[in-house]
Amino acid sequence: MRKDVKGRSTPARNRSLMELAAECRSEKAVLHKYIPHYEHHFDPIRFLEMNILEIGIGGYKFPKAGGDSLRMWRDYFPNARIYGIDIYDKSAHDGERIKTFRGSQDDPRFLGRVCDEIGEIDIVIDDGSHVSEHVITSFKVLFPRLRSGGVYVVEDLQYAYWRQFEGVEYGGDARGGNRETSMTFFKSLVDGLNHQNFVEAGYEPTYFDKNVVAMHFYHNQVFIYKGTNDEPSFHIDRIKDRLLRSADKARRS
Repeated sequence: MRKDVKGRSTPARNRSLMELAAECRSEKAVLHKYIPHYEHHFDPIRFLEMNILEIGIGGYKFPKAGGDSLRMWRDYFPNARIYGIDIYDKSAHDGERIKTFRGSQDDPRFLGRVCDEIGEIDIVIDDGSHVSEHVITSFKVLFPRLRSGGVYVVEDLQYAYWRQFEGVEYGGDARGGNRETSMTFFKSLVDGLNHQNFVEAGYEPTYFDKNVVAMHFYHNQVFIYKGTNDEPSFHIDRIKDRLLRSADKARRS
């Protein structure tokens, strides 16, 4: 516990996320600039009772290495339960309000079992393999298990632009092109925010159309909010009717 200039202890709940990140030596503050964005989005919900799941614990194959972010979240969210997923055994970090699971973020059955044990999830943070296919698989499995009002965060989206890095295939594309990278996938969800404006005949909104209510993109990071996206669009019924009648008339002529 940190002490002030008079030697008095300062509880973690009274300290900023940047202070806690520095103390825990989290790379989110050391190597990246994610902390200000996290603080902006999470400060209003800091003291709620929640279940938080982070993909990627760190430390590679070394059992006691990593876990910095898990401890940082535990201290920042004093009433939350913190869960972590990693392909290596990280149970050495289990303790007060922290529990880890061993498995791949690319395994839907494993992710399903984790969700069954945790229950409803309030926040998911993907700092895992960064492989586009894995990122997309995790999102498709876990976002539906997020509570309404929950937040899904993906870090290190720079890998979506790299085919390979340090011998690892990430499935990225230099310009974002037409490949199914994590960035092209998340960018496709932006249009779904406005699916009520689609005038395509017979279009059926997807699950994500109906349940993504906000997206915030930052450098190498995205925050995706879950809710009910059913706000009607101004004049859309009249516009659809006019466009569809025009299209039908064109076909007949």
